[in-house]
Amino acid sequence: MKDNIKDIVAIIACIGIAYFVAIAASVGEFPFLWNQPVVVLCAGVSFGIHWAIAIPSLINSSEKYFDFTGMIATLLVVSTAMIALFSSTQQISIRSIVVAAFVSIWTLRLGTFLYKRIVKSGEDKRFREIKNSLPKFLMTWTLSALWVFLTTVNAVTLIVLNHQGPLDLFFIAGSALWILGFAFEAIADKQKKSFSELTENKDKFITQGLWSISRHPNYFGEVILWLGIAIVSLPLLSGWQFITLVSPIFVYLLLTKISGLPFLEDKAEKKWGSEKIYQDYKARTPILVPYFGKK
Repeated sequence: MKDNIKDIVAIIACIGIAYFVAIAASVGEFPFLWNQPVVVLCAGVSFGIHWAIAIPSLINSSEKYFDFTGMIATLLVVSTAMIALFSSTQQISIRSIVVAAFVSIWTLRLGTFLYKRIVKSGEDKRFREIKNSLPKFLMTWTLSALWVFLTTVNAVTLIVLNHQGPLDLFFIAGSALWILGFAFEAIADKQKKSFSELTENKDKFITQGLWSISRHPNYFGEVILWLGIAIVSLPLLSGWQFITLVSPIFVYLLLTKISGLPFLEDKAEKKWGSEKIYQDYKARTPILVPYFGKK
């Protein structure tokens, strides 16, 4: 009973956090759509699509479409921001178009990659216990909705601000960093997928390619690409809108302190911790930020 109450409180907290950030980002001269601040609508879209797909998933006790839902929600959030611009009399800026493309490309690649992976494996092991509790299952989908919104809120704010000025060094540097991060993440995922598909690599850990300079190069790329978008936005934000810089911070904390590195590092330690070759790999390879270590 206590766990159920905690899950319900967590759901309410997720909604409250999203609403607060959305309202803060909307302070000042900010576009409206259907008489609502665009960023608030984007938050509503993220939660709405997650809950809509969560219902049949809850009935079937299935997590198959969990990551796929995140992709759809992200695309709809970006689409909502772009619809707001199309409905206005403003000319859509290059910044808005580029950032919308960045987020869409990122979510399409990652979403399809994760969906194919769960279809192949048949389950997401993280949900084995979660599926046994309806409140916890719903809380997890709600948390994903918050994840989508907080991850994209900086980009959405940047898109809707639709700054018409010339492209500056912040745009160039941020875009270059996004491309670097995206490439790092995509290449790392491809390398690990190719490694795991070889029969001789069953129950082995990868130490090749980007995985030779970071134990989690895909996560490094993820953090870097969102940092890139934050850099693009820096000279354009004002007042409470700076709260949207929570995006790269949230991604970093989520991946390094909550659901990413702690879970994977613990899993790897349990599986290979007794092997000297794994301990040597850990000793010479940084957990996140890459560098070329000892050979």
